[in-house]
Amino acid sequence: MKKKIYIAGSGGMLGEAFYRIFKKDYELKCTDKDVNEPWLDFLDFRDFNNYRKEVAEFNPDYLFHLGALTNLEECELNPDNTYLTNTTSVENAVLLANELNIPILYISTAGIFDGKKDFYDDWDEPNPLGHYARSKYMGERYVRENANKYIICRAGWMMGGGPKKDKKFINKIIKQLASGKRDLYIVNDKDGTPTFTVDFAKNVKLLMENEYWGLYNLVCKGETSRREVAEEIVSILGLQSEVTIHEVSSDYFKETYFAPRPPSERLINKKLELRNINVMRDWRIALRDYINDYYSDYLADKIDDGKEVSITLKSAV
Repeated sequence: MKKKIYIAGSGGMLGEAFYRIFKKDYELKCTDKDVNEPWLDFLDFRDFNNYRKEVAEFNPDYLFHLGALTNLEECELNPDNTYLTNTTSVENAVLLANELNIPILYISTAGIFDGKKDFYDDWDEPNPLGHYARSKYMGERYVRENANKYIICRAGWMMGGGPKKDKKFINKIIKQLASGKRDLYIVNDKDGTPTFTVDFAKNVKLLMENEYWGLYNLVCKGETSRREVAEEIVSILGLQSEVTIHEVSSDYFKETYFAPRPPSERLINKKLELRNINVMRDWRIALRDYINDYYSDYLADKIDDGKEVSITLKSAV
Protein backbone atom coordinates (compact mmCIF):
# COMPACT_ATOMS: atom_id res chain seq x y z
CA MET A 1 0.00 0.00 0.00
CA LYS A 2 1.33 3.40 -1.00
CA LYS A 3 1.45 6.08 1.66
CA LYS A 4 -0.89 9.01 1.13
CA ILE A 5 -0.14 12.71 0.85
CA TYR A 6 -2.73 15.48 0.91
CA ILE A 7 -1.31 18.47 -1.01
CA ALA A 8 -3.25 21.70 -0.40
CA GLY A 9 -2.73 24.69 -2.67
CA SER A 10 -1.10 22.65 -5.44
CA GLY A 11 -2.39 24.45 -8.52
CA GLY A 12 0.69 26.61 -9.03
CA MET A 13 4.27 26.18 -10.15
CA LEU A 14 5.39 24.39 -6.99
CA GLY A 15 2.38 22.08 -6.88
CA GLU A 16 3.05 20.97 -10.45
CA ALA A 17 6.57 19.90 -9.47
CA PHE A 18 5.39 18.07 -6.36
CA TYR A 19 2.80 16.17 -8.38
CA ARG A 20 5.46 15.26 -10.94
CA ILE A 21 7.97 14.01 -8.35
CA PHE A 22 5.65 12.30 -5.84
CA LYS A 23 2.90 10.75 -8.01
CA LYS A 24 4.76 7.51 -8.76
CA ASP A 25 5.53 6.51 -5.18
CA TYR A 26 2.57 7.96 -3.26
CA GLU A 27 -1.19 8.20 -3.44
CA LEU A 28 -1.91 11.90 -3.81
CA LYS A 29 -4.90 14.11 -3.18
CA CYS A 30 -4.14 17.48 -4.79
CA THR A 31 -6.43 20.46 -4.29
CA ASP A 32 -6.56 24.14 -5.11
CA LYS A 33 -9.14 26.88 -5.54
CA ASP A 34 -7.92 27.14 -9.15
CA VAL A 35 -8.65 23.75 -10.73
CA ASN A 36 -6.36 24.05 -13.74
CA GLU A 37 -5.22 20.41 -14.07
CA PRO A 38 -7.12 17.11 -14.40
CA TRP A 39 -5.39 15.82 -11.27
CA LEU A 40 -6.68 18.70 -9.14
CA ASP A 41 -9.85 18.90 -7.03
CA PHE A 42 -11.36 22.09 -5.65
CA LEU A 43 -10.58 23.33 -2.17
CA ASP A 44 -10.15 26.82 -0.81
CA PHE A 45 -8.00 26.02 2.22
CA ARG A 46 -9.02 29.30 3.85
CA ASP A 47 -12.35 27.56 4.54
CA PHE A 48 -11.33 25.67 7.67
CA ASN A 49 -14.39 23.43 7.91
CA ASN A 50 -14.02 22.16 4.36
CA TYR A 51 -10.25 21.85 4.76
CA ARG A 52 -10.71 19.72 7.86
CA LYS A 53 -13.41 17.59 6.21
CA GLU A 54 -11.31 16.98 3.08
CA VAL A 55 -8.18 16.01 4.98
CA ALA A 56 -10.03 13.78 7.45
CA GLU A 57 -11.81 11.90 4.65
CA PHE A 58 -8.57 11.25 2.77
CA ASN A 59 -6.77 10.30 6.02
CA PRO A 60 -3.26 11.00 4.71
CA ASP A 61 0.12 10.03 6.10
CA TYR A 62 1.46 13.51 5.34
CA LEU A 63 -0.04 16.97 4.88
CA PHE A 64 1.69 19.32 2.45
CA HIS A 65 0.50 22.93 2.74
CA LEU A 66 1.93 24.59 -0.37
CA GLY A 67 -0.38 27.42 -1.35
CA ALA A 68 0.15 31.07 -0.54
CA LEU A 69 -0.56 34.54 -1.81
CA THR A 70 2.82 35.49 -3.29
CA ASN A 71 2.18 38.69 -5.23
CA LEU A 72 3.89 41.23 -3.00
CA GLU A 73 1.95 44.22 -4.30
CA GLU A 74 -1.37 42.43 -3.82
CA CYS A 75 -0.28 41.56 -0.29
CA GLU A 76 0.46 45.21 0.51
CA LEU A 77 -2.92 46.32 -0.85
CA ASN A 78 -4.94 43.51 0.81
CA PRO A 79 -3.33 42.71 4.17
CA ASP A 80 -6.39 41.00 5.66
CA ASN A 81 -6.60 38.51 2.81
CA THR A 82 -2.83 38.09 2.99
CA TYR A 83 -2.85 37.01 6.63
CA LEU A 84 -5.95 34.87 6.12
CA THR A 85 -4.24 33.03 3.26
CA ASN A 86 -0.64 32.94 4.43
CA THR A 87 -0.92 32.76 8.21
CA THR A 88 -4.24 31.68 9.73
CA SER A 89 -4.73 28.94 7.12
CA VAL A 90 -1.31 27.61 8.10
CA GLU A 91 -2.39 27.56 11.74
CA ASN A 92 -5.41 25.53 10.66
CA ALA A 93 -3.19 23.13 8.70
CA VAL A 94 -1.02 22.55 11.78
CA LEU A 95 -4.14 21.74 13.80
CA LEU A 96 -5.26 19.20 11.20
CA ALA A 97 -1.84 17.55 11.04
CA ASN A 98 -1.67 17.32 14.83
CA GLU A 99 -5.17 15.84 15.00
CA LEU A 100 -4.08 13.06 12.65
CA ASN A 101 -0.61 12.87 14.23
CA ILE A 102 1.08 13.25 10.85
CA PRO A 103 3.96 15.45 9.66
CA ILE A 104 3.26 18.73 7.90
CA LEU A 105 5.29 20.39 5.15
CA TYR A 106 5.29 24.19 5.03
CA ILE A 107 6.97 26.35 2.39
CA SER A 108 8.65 29.51 3.65
CA THR A 109 10.68 32.06 1.74
CA ALA A 110 14.01 33.87 1.60
CA GLY A 111 11.94 37.04 1.59
CA ILE A 112 11.51 36.91 5.38
CA PHE A 113 14.98 38.43 5.83
CA ASP A 114 15.70 42.15 5.67
CA GLY A 115 18.66 41.84 3.30
CA LYS A 116 21.18 43.60 5.53
CA LYS A 117 23.49 40.57 5.33
CA ASP A 118 24.95 39.23 2.09
CA PHE A 119 24.06 35.61 2.94
CA TYR A 120 21.66 33.85 5.31
CA ASP A 121 21.99 30.35 6.71
CA ASP A 122 19.29 28.26 8.40
CA TRP A 123 19.87 29.82 11.83
CA ASP A 124 19.88 33.50 10.92
CA GLU A 125 17.10 35.51 12.51
CA PRO A 126 14.43 36.78 10.08
CA ASN A 127 13.27 40.38 10.01
CA PRO A 128 10.39 40.67 7.50
CA LEU A 129 9.88 43.96 5.69
CA GLY A 130 6.34 43.89 4.26
CA HIS A 131 2.99 42.15 4.67
CA TYR A 132 3.95 39.21 2.43
CA ALA A 133 7.18 38.53 4.31
CA ARG A 134 5.56 39.07 7.70
CA SER A 135 2.62 36.77 6.92
CA LYS A 136 4.96 34.01 5.73
CA TYR A 137 7.26 34.36 8.72
CA MET A 138 4.33 34.19 11.13
CA GLY A 139 3.23 31.00 9.36
CA GLU A 140 6.75 29.60 9.69
CA ARG A 141 6.92 30.44 13.38
CA TYR A 142 3.57 28.84 14.07
CA VAL A 143 4.64 25.59 12.44
CA ARG A 144 7.93 25.55 14.34
CA GLU A 145 6.28 26.25 17.67
CA ASN A 146 3.16 24.07 17.41
CA ALA A 147 3.43 21.22 14.90
CA ASN A 148 4.22 17.77 16.29
CA LYS A 149 6.37 16.88 13.27
CA TYR A 150 7.24 19.24 10.45
CA ILE A 151 9.51 20.11 7.58
CA ILE A 152 9.84 23.80 6.75
CA CYS A 153 11.69 24.66 3.57
CA ARG A 154 12.71 28.19 2.69
CA ALA A 155 12.73 28.73 -1.06
CA GLY A 156 14.49 31.48 -3.00
CA TRP A 157 13.65 32.97 -6.39
CA MET A 158 11.31 30.27 -7.62
CA MET A 159 11.40 29.01 -11.19
CA GLY A 160 9.05 26.29 -12.44
CA GLY A 161 5.74 25.45 -14.02
CA GLY A 162 6.47 26.84 -17.46
CA PRO A 163 4.71 29.63 -19.39
CA LYS A 164 1.25 28.91 -17.96
CA LYS A 165 2.13 28.76 -14.26
CA ASP A 166 5.36 30.65 -13.79
CA LYS A 167 4.52 34.23 -12.76
CA LYS A 168 8.00 35.13 -11.64
CA PHE A 169 11.05 36.92 -13.05
CA ILE A 170 12.28 34.20 -15.40
CA ASN A 171 8.96 33.74 -17.14
CA LYS A 172 8.58 37.50 -17.55
CA ILE A 173 12.00 37.78 -19.19
CA ILE A 174 11.41 34.82 -21.50
CA LYS A 175 8.06 36.20 -22.62
CA GLN A 176 9.61 39.61 -23.33
CA LEU A 177 12.25 37.97 -25.50
CA ALA A 178 9.73 35.71 -27.21
CA SER A 179 7.60 38.72 -28.09
CA GLY A 180 10.56 40.28 -29.89
CA LYS A 181 11.89 42.70 -27.27
CA ARG A 182 15.63 43.13 -27.42
CA ASP A 183 16.14 45.81 -24.77
CA LEU A 184 15.84 44.50 -21.22
CA TYR A 185 15.77 46.77 -18.17
CA ILE A 186 17.07 44.79 -15.20
CA VAL A 187 17.54 45.98 -11.62
CA ASN A 188 21.11 46.02 -10.32
CA ASP A 189 20.34 46.15 -6.59
CA LYS A 190 18.67 42.78 -5.90
CA ASP A 191 20.59 39.59 -5.11
CA GLY A 192 19.23 36.13 -4.39
CA THR A 193 19.31 32.42 -5.10
CA PRO A 194 17.12 30.78 -7.76
CA THR A 195 15.19 27.64 -6.80
CA PHE A 196 14.06 25.14 -9.43
CA THR A 197 10.76 23.65 -8.30
CA VAL A 198 11.57 20.15 -9.56
CA ASP A 199 14.89 19.99 -7.70
CA PHE A 200 13.15 21.48 -4.68
CA ALA A 201 10.51 18.72 -4.67
CA LYS A 202 13.19 16.04 -5.03
CA ASN A 203 15.08 17.37 -2.01
CA VAL A 204 11.89 17.59 0.05
CA LYS A 205 11.21 13.93 -0.82
CA LEU A 206 14.64 12.95 0.50
CA LEU A 207 14.11 14.90 3.72
CA MET A 208 10.72 13.32 4.29
CA GLU A 209 11.78 9.76 3.52
CA ASN A 210 14.79 10.11 5.83
CA GLU A 211 12.57 11.67 8.51
CA TYR A 212 14.86 14.65 8.82
CA TRP A 213 12.27 16.88 10.43
CA GLY A 214 12.99 20.55 11.00
CA LEU A 215 13.72 23.83 9.22
CA TYR A 216 15.87 24.01 6.09
CA ASN A 217 17.07 26.55 3.60
CA LEU A 218 16.45 24.89 0.23
CA VAL A 219 17.72 26.73 -2.83
CA CYS A 220 19.89 26.05 -5.86
CA LYS A 221 23.65 26.24 -5.44
CA GLY A 222 25.34 29.48 -6.41
CA GLU A 223 24.25 32.97 -5.42
CA THR A 224 23.47 35.52 -8.09
CA SER A 225 21.75 38.74 -9.09
CA ARG A 226 18.81 39.67 -11.30
CA ARG A 227 21.21 40.84 -14.01
CA GLU A 228 23.17 37.57 -14.02
CA VAL A 229 19.96 35.56 -14.30
CA ALA A 230 18.81 37.70 -17.24
CA GLU A 231 22.19 37.32 -18.93
CA GLU A 232 22.06 33.55 -18.51
CA ILE A 233 18.58 33.38 -20.04
CA VAL A 234 19.76 35.40 -23.01
CA SER A 235 22.75 33.07 -23.39
CA ILE A 236 20.65 29.90 -23.18
CA LEU A 237 18.39 31.25 -25.90
CA GLY A 238 21.36 32.20 -28.06
CA LEU A 239 20.45 35.88 -28.25
CA GLN A 240 23.63 37.51 -26.91
CA SER A 241 24.30 39.41 -30.12
CA GLU A 242 20.75 40.76 -30.29
CA VAL A 243 19.85 41.71 -26.72
CA THR A 244 20.99 44.76 -24.77
CA ILE A 245 20.66 44.70 -20.99
CA HIS A 246 20.22 48.09 -19.30
CA GLU A 247 21.00 48.23 -15.59
CA VAL A 248 18.51 50.22 -13.53
CA SER A 249 17.78 50.61 -9.84
CA SER A 250 14.59 49.30 -8.24
CA ASP A 251 13.23 52.85 -8.31
CA TYR A 252 12.86 52.48 -12.07
CA PHE A 253 9.95 50.08 -11.46
CA LYS A 254 8.68 51.60 -8.20
CA GLU A 255 5.20 52.42 -9.54
CA THR A 256 4.63 48.78 -10.50
CA TYR A 257 6.70 47.01 -7.83
CA PHE A 258 6.16 49.21 -4.80
CA ALA A 259 6.18 46.53 -2.08
CA PRO A 260 9.35 46.44 0.06
CA ARG A 261 11.90 43.85 -1.06
CA PRO A 262 15.20 43.05 0.65
CA PRO A 263 18.38 43.86 -1.31
CA SER A 264 19.72 40.38 -0.58
CA GLU A 265 17.76 37.13 -0.40
CA ARG A 266 20.78 34.86 -0.74
CA LEU A 267 20.36 31.64 1.20
CA ILE A 268 22.93 28.97 2.09
CA ASN A 269 21.78 25.32 2.48
CA LYS A 270 23.93 24.82 5.57
CA LYS A 271 21.78 22.18 7.29
CA LEU A 272 21.34 20.18 4.08
CA GLU A 273 25.12 20.20 3.64
CA LEU A 274 25.71 19.11 7.22
CA ARG A 275 23.28 16.22 6.79
CA ASN A 276 24.92 15.37 3.44
CA ILE A 277 21.55 15.50 1.71
CA ASN A 278 21.84 18.61 -0.47
CA VAL A 279 20.92 17.51 -4.01
CA MET A 280 20.19 21.02 -5.28
CA ARG A 281 22.12 21.74 -8.47
CA ASP A 282 23.84 24.94 -9.53
CA TRP A 283 21.24 27.48 -10.61
CA ARG A 284 22.69 27.80 -14.10
CA ILE A 285 22.36 24.06 -14.77
CA ALA A 286 18.85 24.02 -13.31
CA LEU A 287 17.82 27.08 -15.33
CA ARG A 288 19.00 25.48 -18.57
CA ASP A 289 17.09 22.29 -17.79
CA TYR A 290 14.02 24.29 -16.81
CA ILE A 291 13.94 26.23 -20.07
CA ASN A 292 14.62 23.15 -22.20
CA ASP A 293 12.00 21.05 -20.38
CA TYR A 294 9.22 23.60 -19.98
CA TYR A 295 9.70 26.16 -22.75
CA SER A 296 10.87 24.29 -25.86
CA ASP A 297 7.42 24.10 -27.44
CA TYR A 298 6.48 27.60 -26.36
CA LEU A 299 9.64 29.11 -27.84
CA ALA A 300 9.77 26.98 -30.97
CA ASP A 301 7.77 29.41 -33.07
CA LYS A 302 6.54 32.67 -31.56
CA ILE A 303 4.85 35.40 -33.56
CA ASP A 304 4.96 39.10 -32.69
CA ASP A 305 3.07 41.63 -34.79
CA GLY A 306 3.16 39.29 -37.75
CA LYS A 307 6.91 38.70 -37.47
CA GLU A 308 8.12 35.21 -36.76
CA VAL A 309 10.50 34.95 -33.82
CA SER A 310 12.34 31.65 -33.91
CA ILE A 311 14.51 30.76 -30.92
CA THR A 312 16.70 27.68 -30.93
CA LEU A 313 17.63 26.37 -27.51
CA LYS A 314 21.21 25.32 -26.94
CA SER A 315 21.71 21.78 -25.75
CA ALA A 316 22.63 21.39 -22.10
CA VAL A 317 26.33 21.14 -21.32
